[in-house]
Amino acid sequence: MKAAYLFRIWMPLCLISVLLTINCKEDSAGPGAEIDISQYTREELDSLSLSNLRRVDDYPFYVMTYYGDYGFGEYLKTGNQESVTSVLPQGVDRERWGCTCFVAMGEGREPIFGRNFDWHDCIPLFLYTRPPGVFASVSMVDMEYLGFHRNRLPETANDKANLLNAPWIPFDGMNEKGVAIGMMAIPHAEPPENPGKITIDEIQLIRLVLDYAENVEHALSLIRQYNIRMLEPPIHYLIADTSGQSAIVEFVNGEMIVIPNDEPWQVSTNFIIHGSDAPEQVDCWRYRTAYDTLESVQGSLTSEGAMDVLQRVSQPESTIWSMVYEIAARRVHAAVGRNFDTVHTFRLE
Repeated sequence: MKAAYLFRIWMPLCLISVLLTINCKEDSAGPGAEIDISQYTREELDSLSLSNLRRVDDYPFYVMTYYGDYGFGEYLKTGNQESVTSVLPQGVDRERWGCTCFVAMGEGREPIFGRNFDWHDCIPLFLYTRPPGVFASVSMVDMEYLGFHRNRLPETANDKANLLNAPWIPFDGMNEKGVAIGMMAIPHAEPPENPGKITIDEIQLIRLVLDYAENVEHALSLIRQYNIRMLEPPIHYLIADTSGQSAIVEFVNGEMIVIPNDEPWQVSTNFIIHGSDAPEQVDCWRYRTAYDTLESVQGSLTSEGAMDVLQRVSQPESTIWSMVYEIAARRVHAAVGRNFDTVHTFRLE
């Protein structure tokens, strides 16, 4: 649900090995082979990253491991990129911005983060990253913003170099500490502006959390260190960790608003929660359905139950991917294109 980013990024040599593994279900594929990346040049690592792109579903749905450093630490020092372009895809009805996020952390169950990405037709990518000095993570990327679509698939394109920018545009994900985050479009957002702080873009906030956050409180403290540049569409976030803590983050009237969970569950869709009558009176049927379901079970869901909730709030013309992040087990279940009969399972260790 973000606009097309084209980056020219300096990526220094990484000095550690990729330590990601996977459990497979159906025809899912895991990260590329574990290698000692200190033995490779940046160009060789780029080639390895591109060569391990795999198609795991005919939707289509792709999996890729990015090897090494994508330069995000350098970006956080200045907030500058040589080229950052944001272009809202043409002909997209705002009514199709229908994402749903929820957290279920009820007694007797492992915490679960559920997420539907509702947008227009696009190609999903499941991405593994482990740059030096930060946390390993998995994230979902809309490949349209890398220049790929159904008439230009990455496996057949002559030029795949834009795939190397995938780490910069995560739409949801989870890191090795068990911190999960997702975003949803909203009508407007007004972040604070402090001239003494570095400014980063709204989607790079997600990368900030995935790369560095140890828990929800740490994620919030990291976000407060930066100005957030809201592009089109503006968004808000849901963040959760393994302790049973979660929080919705919004930017209203120049303030960062944090809404922590006061129940062992929390739900967010595409309206501004702060100042609303949520959860009592909400017009959004997806919010109401997810909240009522979670309330009825006091936040205790299995991964199958969480996927069932996502199916119930999915939309025939716009739900692209449905994710269940088992944040304690570091396990992820993905259904694409509303095909809930085929669920791909991945593991991050």
